[in-house]
Amino acid sequence: MSDAVTVSYRQRRRKPMSEINVVPYIDVMLVLLVIFIITAPLLSQGVKVDLPEAAAKPVDVSELETLVVTVDKSGSYFLDDRPIQAAALKKKVSSILAQQPQTPVLIRGDRQVPYGTVVQAMVLLQQSGAGSVGLITEPPARSR
Repeated sequence: MSDAVTVSYRQRRRKPMSEINVVPYIDVMLVLLVIFIITAPLLSQGVKVDLPEAAAKPVDVSELETLVVTVDKSGSYFLDDRPIQAAALKKKVSSILAQQPQTPVLIRGDRQVPYGTVVQAMVLLQQSGAGSVGLITEPPARSR
């Protein structure tokens, strides 16, 4: 009987630990935070385009998704920041405009690209079914 009393006394003394050690979780979270801080700037990709400055009013773009065709300084075409050939651009834009004819179409042309190259892109887009094509510019730099 004395063994039963000793066993029950030991069971009562050893209570389960009710605290959670959060230090390892904090370490993992800090490592993840550092990884995300380092990789976040790498995720923002795009085509480097030096846009011309113009004092134009902003275009009122509705909630519709906008097609943006970029012409970089070498004269290459990009559709939504992905490189594309002229024939493929024409096919892709015409298929998008066939499904959603009200989609706004804009061109981002580098200021060092010859004017004719941007006009060729506009002609391709109009042949694809775009009723009107807008040009994206930078607002003029304010002198202080």
